Amino acid sequence: MTREMHWSRWGDPDRSGPLAPAARELVDAFLGTRDTPALAEAEARLAPPLPAHLCATFAGVVGAEQVRVDDATRLRHTRGKSTPDLLLLRSGDAGDAPGAVVRPADHDQVQAVVDVCVREHVALVPFGGGTSVVGGLVADRDGFAGVIALDLARLDRLVEVDPLSGTAVLEAGLRAPEAEALLAEHGLSLGHHPQSFEYATIGGFAATRSSGQASAGYGRFDEMVLGLTAATPRGRLDLDTAPATAAGPDLRQWLLGSEGAFGVITSVRVTVHPLPVAVLDEAWRLPSFAAGLDAVREVARSGLAPAVLRLSDETETALNLADPASVGAQSDGGCLLLTGYEGTADGLAVRREATTALLREAGAEALGPGPGAAWRRGRYDGPYLRDSLLDVGVLVETLETAALWSRLPAVYAAARASLGEHLDPGLVLAHVSHVYDNGASLYFTVAAGQGEDPLGRWRQAKTAVTDAILEAGGTLTHHHAVGRDHKPWLEREVGPVGLAMLRAVKAELDPTGVLNPGVLV
Repeated sequence: MTREMHWSRWGDPDRSGPLAPAARELVDAFLGTRDTPALAEAEARLAPPLPAHLCATFAGVVGAEQVRVDDATRLRHTRGKSTPDLLLLRSGDAGDAPGAVVRPADHDQVQAVVDVCVREHVALVPFGGGTSVVGGLVADRDGFAGVIALDLARLDRLVEVDPLSGTAVLEAGLRAPEAEALLAEHGLSLGHHPQSFEYATIGGFAATRSSGQASAGYGRFDEMVLGLTAATPRGRLDLDTAPATAAGPDLRQWLLGSEGAFGVITSVRVTVHPLPVAVLDEAWRLPSFAAGLDAVREVARSGLAPAVLRLSDETETALNLADPASVGAQSDGGCLLLTGYEGTADGLAVRREATTALLREAGAEALGPGPGAAWRRGRYDGPYLRDSLLDVGVLVETLETAALWSRLPAVYAAARASLGEHLDPGLVLAHVSHVYDNGASLYFTVAAGQGEDPLGRWRQAKTAVTDAILEAGGTLTHHHAVGRDHKPWLEREVGPVGLAMLRAVKAELDPTGVLNPGVLV
């Protein structure tokens, strides 16, 4: 089983450590460093626990041992893992801690807990892996009798496998590694590997419309979901009928991406694939990011793209950020393009041949399998590097967007210019890792000195860059979701009528507003 995450860092507590010497030397040269350690766990200041009579009510539903109010458990269910979340926790501020952590065993218990929250007016935050980076796990408290984190970890079953249809039903609390292990027993795989893979859950993937690193081959998670079950204040919602339907608007999409604001997803029916029997990674160098975008576009539109298609810009390539273990090492320059093929040997060969021809036509230089293999080994390690940088006074954060191919260069330029202006001196790095026929994503990583007010510095930069991205024609978020952080801009993206539609659904499904209040709408 995957270990519980560190309370004030990302991931496995045993994997946290200092920067590698080459990386520290590089950071010192560009930004300067200073030791900024986190406070000890015992110094964290938590919100008070849930009143005893409410704990007893929840215990009547899930059992007394499944209602936890101890500080250690509540602290580990406080906020998500964005840099602002961690900066607050590192300073000892755990004021957003839930009053209790409640762990139901199945859908019926989830529904019963939702019903108690409505009756007692307790705010409920669904909690999967705790990997949100957009403020998706912080509930408004005013007017509520308390706040609970609804930890879905016990909903961890592979409910059904339908090999004839190529589908499986998975419960929402399954962490991605465990889901893959259960499917592998049947020779199947989801193929969904976001950077949060080691800790994220199936329900979290659905509730945030996650996109994995092999999305060019397997698609986004919301595209994989054929059906779902959710618990709402109005009762059970089952949407699981057919691979496609014309029976009105697709109601699944109202829950996918809703971050628990409309209902608690308890299981999903998803498309699954045979385990790949062949995997091949290859790397290429292109002379510029502009040339790389042209090449990637042609590969994406060929219909034969590899599962992984990741293009780093010049700065990310120079710093070797595609391989966190090699940050600070010498780069060959240009822009690094990683291609990863998965599937049958024959299918892999067809895609590789088509992609290779297009890349050679675009002037790409083959670099062999080494860089791609290094990326695959370290593809979940970025957040650990972020924590090590926070320890030495460096503010590191990420943001992402997507745009049509015709708008992508302008969005890239606008975001880089805005971040460079508001985080000077600093480093702005970017890559494309999710591609479509019509456009692609952009994923930015920024590093700058923390200064005296790192939270204020980042919020000012995030506000400016979000405005710049929207003005240039990008989306508010490609796969991180809305949460609280993006909510001020949601009306700008969906318009007043769209926002009114979301509010109407919220009012109908959750009239007392207990589901993750303050998130999304």
